[in-house]
Amino acid sequence: MGKVTGFLEIERLERGAEPPKDRLRTYKEFVQPLPYTEVGRQAARCMDCGIPFCHQGCPVNNQIPDWNNLVYRDQWRAALDNLHSTNNFPEFTGRVCPAPCEASCTLNIQDNPVTIKTIECQIVDRGWDEGWIRPQVPVKKTGKAVAVVGSGPAGLSCAQQLARAGHSVTLYEKSDRIGGLLRYGIPDFKMEKHPIDRRMRQMEAEGVVFQPGVEVGVGVSMKMLMADYDAVVLAGGAEQPRDLPVTGRDMSGIHFAMDFLTQQNKRVADDTEAKAAPQGTLTAKGKHVVVIGGGDTGSDCIGTSNRQGAASVTQLEILVRPPAKENKPLVWPDWPLKFRTSSSQEEGCERDWSVQTRRAIGGNGKITGLECVRVEWKLGDGGQMNLVEVPGSEFIIKADLVLLAMGFTGPRKQGLVEQSGVALDARGNVKADTITYKSSQPKIFTCGDMRRGQSLVVWAIREGRQCARGVDEFLMGSSELPR
Repeated sequence: MGKVTGFLEIERLERGAEPPKDRLRTYKEFVQPLPYTEVGRQAARCMDCGIPFCHQGCPVNNQIPDWNNLVYRDQWRAALDNLHSTNNFPEFTGRVCPAPCEASCTLNIQDNPVTIKTIECQIVDRGWDEGWIRPQVPVKKTGKAVAVVGSGPAGLSCAQQLARAGHSVTLYEKSDRIGGLLRYGIPDFKMEKHPIDRRMRQMEAEGVVFQPGVEVGVGVSMKMLMADYDAVVLAGGAEQPRDLPVTGRDMSGIHFAMDFLTQQNKRVADDTEAKAAPQGTLTAKGKHVVVIGGGDTGSDCIGTSNRQGAASVTQLEILVRPPAKENKPLVWPDWPLKFRTSSSQEEGCERDWSVQTRRAIGGNGKITGLECVRVEWKLGDGGQMNLVEVPGSEFIIKADLVLLAMGFTGPRKQGLVEQSGVALDARGNVKADTITYKSSQPKIFTCGDMRRGQSLVVWAIREGRQCARGVDEFLMGSSELPR
């Protein structure tokens, strides 16, 4: 344990952030790191609990009390080694993870958890600044070749682990740049893209071959991959967006969130408008924007719309408004359902709950508004909660641009999944267990959102690492890779 009385003497202090009016002028990250001395003080707050519940909250099994203690003792490089032993990309999770570890922290019983996410991010950022992070080149090659399809966090972590085990790894990505949703789903103001680029350089030095702009199942067939590689890993994500089946859905001005977000990320990457928006420019400038969906993707649409100069932004959620504070004795140390305000929501938007969209309204094929109704969730005869409209609660909201951010229903089936012939589970994801990560087809493995469904970056990293061990055991008979 670091400082025995640290949690009694030191107040929680989070990273700062630029004021909304300033950060709206740019797409750069706006979170301001703490001085190293203050990070050490925050690490001293860790109680080193006999049962560290933060381990339960962290999907990648970060040894949080250990590296908190090392940071408190100013042993930053040892803290970095410990952090990397469980997480290939802590700079990603340190920026975009919702920090379930902090929800599970013992100090969160009093709403005052250790600033785990801040400490994690500053450990790895300092590691890059100091030049401590270098390629881990395998001592010898195994002679085995593996293809990883999809370069999101699951594919990247799986590819890096397999390369370090000595396998020849080729990573295929259908987009023009590597990174999956890290590159084109998460806005730059939440995570700039240079952290991906420097990890790519590290992985290339470790032997990973990147093949961007190659869609397996279209440009390259699964049959070709099966012939050329000893194992194939499907890590293509859950890319099928949930649609809004209402009258007027085909009007101009209604778009999936990812189409909108991807265009802006491409513009920030200095792509020409023709390349960023080959199917037509999407912009919120001067428009009344309605975002349907209350999750992280919806928040990303809000922040992007405000930066583009939207006239107004409204976010609609079909679920009831969460309570302001969770019932701690009932839910801790699990992730609590409670009212939260994201940094993008802070920057300006109207939020409304228990709202269902009935139809799109417009003229000449272009949307001008949404007809909505308020709903209640009531227990039905079969014991299931049913959605019931509130009589007389209809209203119309003005809308020039509607962004659908209602989540994803699983992987796209055309091309890759169909050609692989793998079995699917009841939700339409590629079926595999969490020990071997083997699919129903020989030599084919799967991990990340393609296996588990829409989830967090930190879960994708965990699954990629565990899948790599499964592949390594399949190829070599045993594995020294961690799970």
